[in-house]
Amino acid sequence: MPDTEAPDVTPYDALLLLSFGGPEAPEDVVPFLENVTRGRGIPRERLEEVGQHYHLFGGRSPINDQNRALLAAIREDLAGAGIDLPVYWGNRNWDPYLADALRQMRDDGVQRAAVFVTSAYSCYSSCRQYRENLAEASAEVAAEGRGVPALDRFRQYYNHPGFVEPVVDATLAALAELPEAVRDEARLVFVTHSIPEAMNDASGPGGGAYVAQHRSGLGAVVDRVRQETGRRHDHDLVYCSRSGPPQVPWLEPDVNDHLAELEKGGTPAVVLIPIGFVSDHMEVIYDLDTEALATAAELDLPAVRAATPGIDPRFVAMVRDLLVERAAAERGEAPARPALGSLGVMPDRCAVGCCANARGPRPALGGQDS
Repeated sequence: MPDTEAPDVTPYDALLLLSFGGPEAPEDVVPFLENVTRGRGIPRERLEEVGQHYHLFGGRSPINDQNRALLAAIREDLAGAGIDLPVYWGNRNWDPYLADALRQMRDDGVQRAAVFVTSAYSCYSSCRQYRENLAEASAEVAAEGRGVPALDRFRQYYNHPGFVEPVVDATLAALAELPEAVRDEARLVFVTHSIPEAMNDASGPGGGAYVAQHRSGLGAVVDRVRQETGRRHDHDLVYCSRSGPPQVPWLEPDVNDHLAELEKGGTPAVVLIPIGFVSDHMEVIYDLDTEALATAAELDLPAVRAATPGIDPRFVAMVRDLLVERAAAERGEAPARPALGSLGVMPDRCAVGCCANARGPRPALGGQDS
């Protein structure tokens, strides 16, 4: 047990890890993709085509194993800080499903839980949709007539030091892997998941938050790298994993197209930094490690991919920090709220209409309107 007094996490009696989910066997792939795309009318043939990405890795996404590792690390970190709190795990799109996690929490007597979502940024698919999932799963469990825990989702953490600092160190490590002759002039290419332009326009309380948050976060990384190396590297924000119909505008440029443009312009080397992802999701191991690095090799452009935060101790400790911070706020205190970059701290509860659902309003927990 630690020598110091354990942090106070009342009113919470549990923590919930909420994530995307992923298939764990070849026969899971298409059903999983059907869950992800439900309501969009995407043909099964297209889902089977996308599913080939998973079959390159044995028909298994890495995300559930990563969440198991994160879950274990969070539990160990909380225990090491003297915090005796059960930690549960639920997914949006695959087992263990969110509603089942809430049932287990209810059966275990949980009354009020804090929720950590494995998505750091604001837009419909990375923020409000999870809030809708929480509302839907809570209503489903409540309809069984045996109660359901109250749920408070943590604030967005894209600019928390516990997220940014591991990205800084990963970038420095990746730069060190490049040949010395090209290292100083290497370009930092920050990569995140593309979304429809309209979704970005509706993100945050005033629109444009998804791109603005990425640019603020990467700016903090670039500044810290400069402090360590004495050089301010040229840098870009690019996108991967576009999945919509061609007539719908999505955020660009695509990482592969951008690499080709950089090579044409004489860039001597690049570091690919998956700033949009907290761990090595399928988008990282396929879109970057498989496709983008292959593109760079074809271009004879030296490239290294930086690591994601994963279970870096600082990222794991960030979850505890957010828990302690939110608990203090719920008790009416004024806790410290660390943040790097230019945009400041996100609120605990999303503003009314934040990250609006393009298909129309649906119930969502964790906002000023819920």
